[in-house]
Amino acid sequence: MKNGIYIVAFLVCLTSFGQKKKSATPKATAGLAKVDNLIAEVKNGNFQVSITEKGKEVDAIIVKSADKSFEPTGCKITSFKTSSISLYLLSWQEKTNTKTPTKTEDILTIYTKVYDITSKKEVFSNYQITNNITEQVFLDKNKTVSETQNKIRREGFEFTLNPDGSITQKSKNQENKWVYDATKKEYLDAKKKK
Repeated sequence: MKNGIYIVAFLVCLTSFGQKKKSATPKATAGLAKVDNLIAEVKNGNFQVSITEKGKEVDAIIVKSADKSFEPTGCKITSFKTSSISLYLLSWQEKTNTKTPTKTEDILTIYTKVYDITSKKEVFSNYQITNNITEQVFLDKNKTVSETQNKIRREGFEFTLNPDGSITQKSKNQENKWVYDATKKEYLDAKKKK
């Protein structure tokens, strides 16, 4: 009787521990942003806009090369019309952090690019950097007394897509307005176009 219990217990152990693990199938990476037949994604070491037809990629526009540390956030593709031409706005953010014993920099870079998909051409590009700096500043030469200072540095332009398809760039000291020229297939300075 005891041998029968041991055999049953042994068989139960074999069947519970002897099952094969299911092999993990890699999940298909979903795009970062999607609109119409366009998908923004990281593929083959590039950040790209893939152009699809019937669910299959037929072409791609390389935005930039991307290594393993590339992690865009807030990625969006927006369709809009200007001068009766359909264009697409791709925007994303990148965050970097630099830290030393006395200084920390949190850098946020916002990228915006406008593409004409029919000609597969980038027609406008913009970036805006906001650098939040926290720094320990010593008030004496022996470095015994210090204070923490916070600074914000900005670089580039704030980007605005207007309802008519024109673009406005603003900084602290400057404002630029750009309008699309359908014959040249690029944005031109509104002041020079008139």
